[in-house]
Amino acid sequence: MKRIIYSLLAASTLCFATSCDLDLLDNPNAVTASTASPDFLLNSIQLDYKNLYNSVSNDGMELTRIINQGSAQYESAYTVSSTNAYWSTAYANILADIQFLEPLAEQANFQRHLGIAKTIKAMVLFHLVDSYGDVPLSEALDAGNFFPKTDSGESVYSAALESLNQASAHFAATSAGSPNDYFYAGNYTKWIRLVNTMKLRYHLNLKLVNAAGSKTAINALIAEGNLLKEGDDFAFRFGTNSADPDSRHPGYAGSYTSGGGTYHSTFYMWHMTEAKGFDDPRARFYWYRQVTTNPKDPALIECLTIIAPPQYLVQNFIYCLPGTRGYWGRDHLDPDGVPPDGLLRTVWGLYPSGGRFDDNSATPVNNPTLGAQGAGLFPIMLSSYVDFMLAEAALTINNDPATAKTYMLAGIKKHMNYVINFANNSQESGKVSAFFAKENIDLTKKVNEYIAYVGNEYDLAPAGNKMYLIGREYWLALYGNGVEALNLYKRTGQPSKMQPGLEPDAGLFPRTFLYPNNYIVTNSNAVQKPNLGVQTFWDKNPAGNGWIY
Repeated sequence: MKRIIYSLLAASTLCFATSCDLDLLDNPNAVTASTASPDFLLNSIQLDYKNLYNSVSNDGMELTRIINQGSAQYESAYTVSSTNAYWSTAYANILADIQFLEPLAEQANFQRHLGIAKTIKAMVLFHLVDSYGDVPLSEALDAGNFFPKTDSGESVYSAALESLNQASAHFAATSAGSPNDYFYAGNYTKWIRLVNTMKLRYHLNLKLVNAAGSKTAINALIAEGNLLKEGDDFAFRFGTNSADPDSRHPGYAGSYTSGGGTYHSTFYMWHMTEAKGFDDPRARFYWYRQVTTNPKDPALIECLTIIAPPQYLVQNFIYCLPGTRGYWGRDHLDPDGVPPDGLLRTVWGLYPSGGRFDDNSATPVNNPTLGAQGAGLFPIMLSSYVDFMLAEAALTINNDPATAKTYMLAGIKKHMNYVINFANNSQESGKVSAFFAKENIDLTKKVNEYIAYVGNEYDLAPAGNKMYLIGREYWLALYGNGVEALNLYKRTGQPSKMQPGLEPDAGLFPRTFLYPNNYIVTNSNAVQKPNLGVQTFWDKNPAGNGWIY
C-alpha cells in the first residue's frame, strides 16, 4: 500500500505542475481510497499475517530444537538476509494495509473490520519487538519519510497494548458490515478473549522489567475470567487444494509432494518417545515415520559412524537417533548435505500439518493424496497455551506452586484433547480409531496416565526445578508454534539443558535477529546491531548462551 500512496502523491504533483485533467492521469487499475474495498483489504491482512506467522514460527522452532536448523553456526543461519521477507511482510503489507484500511472502515462504521485489524496489528508489533528489539513505528508508515528511525521496543510494545485496547472497543461497538473472518467466523466473543489473552502474554513478557505491574495486571485478567477457553483456539486452517494458489499446510506441501522436506529434531522426538520411558500420546499425531526401524547405512545418515561430540558426551545428550524405532531426524545445528533419504526420514504427521497418522504402516509419502491432504492448521494461540502461561505466572510471579501445577496439568489435558479432536475430525479419523482399536489402546487412559506421571514429577521436584517441568510441558505442546516456544525460552531459559550444536562453539544464540538488508541498505538512519546477542527490552536475563543451555 505504500507504493500506492507514493503513486498517488506523484500523480497529484505532476498534475498540479502541468495543469492537466486528473482523469487523464488516473490509472484505471490502481487502488485508491475511493475504490478500495475494506473487505478485500482485511482479507489480505489476515492472509499476510498467516504468512508472517509461518516465517517467525519456523525460525523459533529451529532455535528451540523442535525442528532441525541446518547450519553449524548461528551466525551463518541467521544473517542480514534471513528475515528480509518477514520484515517486508510486516511493514509493506500488513501494517501499511491496516493504515490504509482504518479511515475507510471508520467512515463506513465497520467496527468489526477495525477490531480484527487492530488485533493483528498488535500481534505484528509484538513479533517485531520480540524478533528485533527496537524497530521503526512512529515514522515507519509515513509516505514522505524514506528513512524512518527506530522506536524503543518498550514504546512499540506499549503501542501494541493500545491497539489491543482499541480492538476491544471496536468489538463492543455497534457495527455495520460483516467481514470475512478467517479465524473465528464472526464470533467476536472469541476475538475479545483473544485480545485479553494477548494482554496476558504482554504482561508475562514484562515480568522481568515490571514484576509488580505484571502481577497486578495478570491477576486482574484472571479475575475477569475472559481469556481463551477450550474451543476458542486461535488457529489458521488450511484446505486441500494443490493448484495455484496452494491452500495446503506448507509442511504437508513440502513433504508429501515428492518426499523429504523438513528434518525434525532428534532431541524433540526423543523427549516425546524415550525420555519418560513411554510414548507421549501425541507422538503418532505429530510425526509420520516412513520406516519403523533405524537405518544402518552411513551413506544415508552420517552420524551412525561418528562418535558424539564431547559436549554431548559430558552431559549425556541424545545423539544421532532417538531410540530404535525409525524416528529419523537430525541433531541441532547439523549442517550435513541432503542424502537420498527423502522417502525414509520422519516427516510431518497429521497434527498440525494435515499429513498422515502414524499407524506403523511405514510407507513413503511421495503422494499428495495421502493423509489429510494438507488440511492442517497453524496453532497461533490455543486455549492450552493460556494455562501454561498462567502456570508460569503462578510460580514465578505469585510464588504459588500448587496453583501452578493445576494450570500446567490443565494445559496438558487441553492440548492433548485439541490434538485428538483435530485428528478425529480429519480425513484420517478412520485410521486413527482403527489403529487404537487394533492395538487395544485406550487413548483416554494414556492421556490420564501421562498427566499423572507429570504431576508426580512436579510434586517430587525441588522448588528450583518446577519451572523446568512447566517449561518442558509447554514446549512439548508448542509443536507447530515456534513463536511462543522462542518467547518462552528467552523469557525463562526453559526447558533448560537443550541439545547443543555439533560444533564446540556455535556462536551467540540469537536473542534478537540482525536488522534485514532491505532495511539497512535503504535507510541512512539505520544502524546495524553488533551481533545476535543484543537483547530486547523485556529480556533482562543474563547475556550470552550459558543461562539457556
